[in-house]
Amino acid sequence: MNYDNDKRIVATLDAGGTNFVFSAIQGKEEVVDPIRLNSNADNLELCLETIRHGFREVIAKLDQPPVAISFAFPGPADYARGIIGDLGNLPAFRGGVALGPMLEAEFGIPVFINNDGSLFAYGEALAGALPEINATLEGAGSPKRYKNLFGITLGTGFGGGVVINDELLIGDNSFGGDIWCYRNKKFPHEIIETSVSIRAVKRVYAERSADSSDLDPKDIFDIAEGVKEGDRKAAVQAFAELGEMAGDVVCHAITTIDGLIVIGGGLAGASKYIVPGMVAEMNSTLECDGTVLSRMQVKVYDLTDEEQLKQFLDGETVQITIPGTDKKIPYQAERKIGVMLSSLGANKAISLGAYAFALHKLDS
Repeated sequence: MNYDNDKRIVATLDAGGTNFVFSAIQGKEEVVDPIRLNSNADNLELCLETIRHGFREVIAKLDQPPVAISFAFPGPADYARGIIGDLGNLPAFRGGVALGPMLEAEFGIPVFINNDGSLFAYGEALAGALPEINATLEGAGSPKRYKNLFGITLGTGFGGGVVINDELLIGDNSFGGDIWCYRNKKFPHEIIETSVSIRAVKRVYAERSADSSDLDPKDIFDIAEGVKEGDRKAAVQAFAELGEMAGDVVCHAITTIDGLIVIGGGLAGASKYIVPGMVAEMNSTLECDGTVLSRMQVKVYDLTDEEQLKQFLDGETVQITIPGTDKKIPYQAERKIGVMLSSLGANKAISLGAYAFALHKLDS
């Protein structure tokens, strides 16, 4: 699916607990200056009117009417029906609100709502990581191509989304790709988001440095880089532990998905300390009746590392003979996947995902 030159316009919304940012996309490019409004998160009527008003303002700026509205909204939700459930950061929606049907009635066009992790993955699959790595493989002369992707976002929380053969996995209960509630390797009675989030980086640094000051992840990253005073070893360990914990649950998820892994979100800027721990965890071993086995059936490569990227691109393809004939076919014995960073950035990937999802649904 290539929408680079598509003339249709989709109105979008980036919904946060504090602000709503409205815009519109055509041909994968923003075509209006975004409109930012207070979300009025604790007053349902005011919040809904803010959403209506934001889309009215965007549409008024367009040269042609949009064919759809498509945006990310926090869950839990019945995304397929556009019903938003009880939200922690938008308390006005408690009890369930039919947001999608309301907007369809207001504007007379289809409305598509999804989780931000899902739309991040969809944007990366259609316009980011997947086409990027496949073009790199083609340029390197490798026959291998990837069709599946697991997108994860590291920030306030731990988000995820899955795309299989250009199709976004939503799930029968609208939580396909959710990874934040997996079991935590370090604290088995807690969810993984306890150890893969901004608060986790802050907690681990404080524990290992005995520094009780309220530092944010940027401060801790600067300490790790040696440009800010502090416990450098503890700072590096804070990000490395997050990578290890994330790697543990990604192992479980990617064993089912079998595809590329792309990382985005606010903490992705510290990837040099996060990704190595994540990849090491995924390439670790387990035992079966005393036999040591690789934890995964694939070798995982850190595609942010130049040498590992080179090894990933080296296909090591051999020609094997078809039994009973003199014909040969290519065979690549090593199965591999890679972990890479978003080159789009989470916000753009989410917007492109919302845009492409709407057009794909309209076309199908």
